[in-house]
Amino acid sequence: MSMTMSEKILAKASQKNRVDAGEIVIADIDIAMMHDLTGPLAIESFNKIGTEKVWDKNKVVIPFDHQVPADSLTSANNHILMRDFVKKQNIKNFYDVNEGVCHQILPEFGHIVPGEIVVGADSHTCTHGAFGAFSTGIGSTDMAMVLSTGKLWFKVPETIQFNIEGTLKDNVCSKDVILKIIGDIGADGATYKSCEFSGSTIKDMDISDRMVLSNMAVEMGGKTGLIEPDEKTVNYVKKHSNKNFKIYKTDKDAASLKVIDFEVNNLEPQVACPNNVDNVKPVSEVDVELDQVFLGSCTNGRISDLRDAAKILKGKKVAKNTRMLIYPASRETYSKALDEGLIKIFIEANALVMNPCCGPCLGGHTGLIGPEEISLSTSNRNFKGRQGSPEGKVYLCSPSTAAASAIEGRITNPNE
Repeated sequence: MSMTMSEKILAKASQKNRVDAGEIVIADIDIAMMHDLTGPLAIESFNKIGTEKVWDKNKVVIPFDHQVPADSLTSANNHILMRDFVKKQNIKNFYDVNEGVCHQILPEFGHIVPGEIVVGADSHTCTHGAFGAFSTGIGSTDMAMVLSTGKLWFKVPETIQFNIEGTLKDNVCSKDVILKIIGDIGADGATYKSCEFSGSTIKDMDISDRMVLSNMAVEMGGKTGLIEPDEKTVNYVKKHSNKNFKIYKTDKDAASLKVIDFEVNNLEPQVACPNNVDNVKPVSEVDVELDQVFLGSCTNGRISDLRDAAKILKGKKVAKNTRMLIYPASRETYSKALDEGLIKIFIEANALVMNPCCGPCLGGHTGLIGPEEISLSTSNRNFKGRQGSPEGKVYLCSPSTAAASAIEGRITNPNE
């Protein structure tokens, strides 16, 4: 009866005693999230189905984060459409333009707990696997069926467990770890696999750092990115949520489990070079002048990320020919940064602090780069045209590397 964490959660959600990798199941959904960019198509498809009411108004979560405040008439009309839907369906879990990035605010507002099935009309919904939830992105039309029925089919994934051991050096963090893993196994190295992260390095990480790993599981093809809940997880969840939950753990002898070991004692900061997330090199091998540095996103816009950047930027200035944009991931994060004096440090360094939102990450809102411009970003994707012009280039890195590079005006090792 040995099973992986994913198999156990999917078995529970499909009312079965056991499921096996490769099996198709129909699972009950615990949380369904759609935002201002993917929500309009989901609502349109929901209306075509003809269901009058969503299956459970208390399990639907709608945040605005991608184009906030509205930057065009199209986005303004989308916001109106979704606000009307929220009102008509009497959805209580609605977060307008002032709250922040979906994958940050869902756990902050207590929607995420271990052992549940979470789906979102956004590919980085896998972030919530950091709390021991089977959390994954789905398409807008699939979301319409979830809104209508509260169920969705899944193929039970096999599991790759990344066992990460060692102590990280100064200014080396979880972003460097996940970039190293993706660089080694490739952008398709974990296609439709449940990616688990375990080992002493993970145990030492706080919740924010663990979320980075889960967030980028999809960048190597993963279906979800799970971390076994521990005392840190339970403390966070109990602080933010009043929901009951059950913790599931992977059996070491589960048939579908494959373990890959990584040792990170000597890991140096990593950089993903254009135009693929798996085009990863140590920062010592990358020397590129920068037009823009972007600190933020659902990957690295949390308070710990801002603290890491502020520690390096304090008393320094962003290079004259480089602009630095900082997007706190949520209103709560922004407020903490204000209280701790981080915003003052950023402003005095000549960085521009923006409202909590996705910013340039999706390539369709504020902070876009133009032709031939180069951006260094703490976000999760660097595909061609991802942050603006297809003739621009995007490099990915950690908050510490971003801050050090902003000062120098070129990609720089934060330990130099």
